[in-house]
Amino acid sequence: MNIKILGSGCANCHNLERVAREAVAELGLEATFEKVTDYADIAGYGIMRTPGLVVDEAVLVSGRVPTANQVKELITAHLG
Repeated sequence: MNIKILGSGCANCHNLERVAREAVAELGLEATFEKVTDYADIAGYGIMRTPGLVVDEAVLVSGRVPTANQVKELITAHLG
């Protein structure tokens, strides 16, 4: 699984990465994490507000920092 954190590197971006890593660990999954800070790349995902969470090229969250449990639910739903 490939997870991208979209944003400038602000506190919310760091918090989103932290909860995403926590969620992946609790689910027992393996994932690679990537930070995307280029605004043109971020806009390419259709995100107007950061931070954004992209899992396997699907935007799951933008403009807020969900809880680890919410991220777990989003990832589980995404994986089907």
